[in-house]
Amino acid sequence: MRADAVRNRARVLEAAEAVLARDGLDASMREIATLAGVGVGTIYRQFPTKEVLYQAIVTDRQERLAELAAELGRAGDAGAAFFAFFDRIVADSTVKKVLVDALATAGIDAKAGGPDIRGAISALLVRAQRAGAVRADVGMPELLALLSAACLAAQHHNWTDDLRARALGVLFDGLRVSPATGA
Repeated sequence: MRADAVRNRARVLEAAEAVLARDGLDASMREIATLAGVGVGTIYRQFPTKEVLYQAIVTDRQERLAELAAELGRAGDAGAAFFAFFDRIVADSTVKKVLVDALATAGIDAKAGGPDIRGAISALLVRAQRAGAVRADVGMPELLALLSAACLAAQHHNWTDDLRARALGVLFDGLRVSPATGA
């Protein structure tokens, strides 16, 4: 794919995600094109239907999360990387819910078509545990339950950035190794 086509695709996906999050399934291809700074024909050349575009949004989001996890996995501070990824997922959860609901209405499975994020989360967890930043008795079932609960709370109570930071601070304190017990 040519460099300009790659840039256009990225701009279209970003614009489509924003318009879909705002307007749901009423999202207009013309509005997406305007926001992306491209013609409607450019969108249809790469995404012949809205459903194809919506599935590309899902795959793109999952790929970006996987890339972030890989980047954080190379960071020097394993604990900071783990907690930063957790925070990012919760921060993005409100927009993600709107997208997932709209996509489900269109018959698109938001969990299909992209990399498995659970593997990335697991790798960050294991690395943080080996570094002594996260309790060794925390497994993926507990972590996914806490992550889901935090995402639901953020979605249903419209968390501000400040509230998210404070709430996750409390949650993260519970995940950290206790200096007194080492667990």
